[in-house]
Amino acid sequence: MMGSITPADENARCAAHERWASCAKPLGGLGLLETMIEDMAALTGTADVHLEKRTLLVLCADNGVVAEGVSQTGSEVTAVVARQLGAGQSTACRMAAIADCKVVAVDMGILNPPPLPGVLNARVANGTGNIAQGPAMTREQAAEAVWNGMELVRLQKKAGVQMLAAGEMGIGNTTTATAVTCALLGLDPADVTGRGAGLSDAGLQRKIQAIRQALAVNAPDAADPLDVLCKVGGLDIAGLCGLFLGGALYGVPVLMDGVITAAAALCAAKLCPASDKAIFASHCSAEPCGKRLLDALHKKPLITAGLHLGEGTGALAAIPLLDMALAVYGGSTFADYGMQAYTPQGGSSC
Repeated sequence: MMGSITPADENARCAAHERWASCAKPLGGLGLLETMIEDMAALTGTADVHLEKRTLLVLCADNGVVAEGVSQTGSEVTAVVARQLGAGQSTACRMAAIADCKVVAVDMGILNPPPLPGVLNARVANGTGNIAQGPAMTREQAAEAVWNGMELVRLQKKAGVQMLAAGEMGIGNTTTATAVTCALLGLDPADVTGRGAGLSDAGLQRKIQAIRQALAVNAPDAADPLDVLCKVGGLDIAGLCGLFLGGALYGVPVLMDGVITAAAALCAAKLCPASDKAIFASHCSAEPCGKRLLDALHKKPLITAGLHLGEGTGALAAIPLLDMALAVYGGSTFADYGMQAYTPQGGSSC
């Protein structure tokens, strides 16, 4: 399936660039908003970019590393928030209503879940193992989770969805995401581990130690992203990796949220470099490894606002900006104004 992912369509990118140049405004005046629309044209193969139908997919899973005291709450909170997502009552749901975005919560591996009305079942396992003591999951389970993520995109595309926002919910997943980041980029956990949902100083030290121990015990192979996922990742991260791969395969842009989705995107880009065309940065997380991940992905975020809530909330916050950009993109031209278009005085152009 990954072998079917083609490079970005540069002709479509140039066509979008030319359309922006015809818009009645200073050249490049909308900055990253313009280049992001151009990137979406390159992904979809047409300068006629539409994002009216969009969905936030929130992948939910539990992580055995919670046993190491790396979080302020227990694993039972994952199911509580998943239930709220399914009922349309979570923080992300309230923001999604403003962004006119559907929310779909997905159970990738919630620990001992109660009935969860409105939550899609894509379970691979009943949570993961404690990465500080051994691998999170088998390689086969990691591959299944990636595949499930790709399938989610296929089904959304079939339903007419034009853009996806990537979200997650899973107590302990900033620990697994940081472990994945450290494994892939060769970083010291002390330099990039954050407090997640508000750890104390002692809790932060436990978290750093748990990540160091996980890397030492499991020895993940940085050259093999699937090995990294199965040893120190999570079912949510593996599924999110599949979302980005699926986005590239089916021509659906996928907005990253924070560090968990960015770690998954980095796995996707390393598994299949051509999948980079489907990865879009919404914001720069306040978590310490947020900027490191964006730099590794060569992505520039639309928003820098100190966000670190999760659930896809940062991705949702970026959607109205894209709506405004498209309103200009399809709006008045210099010809409509009866005036001559600006001409480039320097810099690159198609």
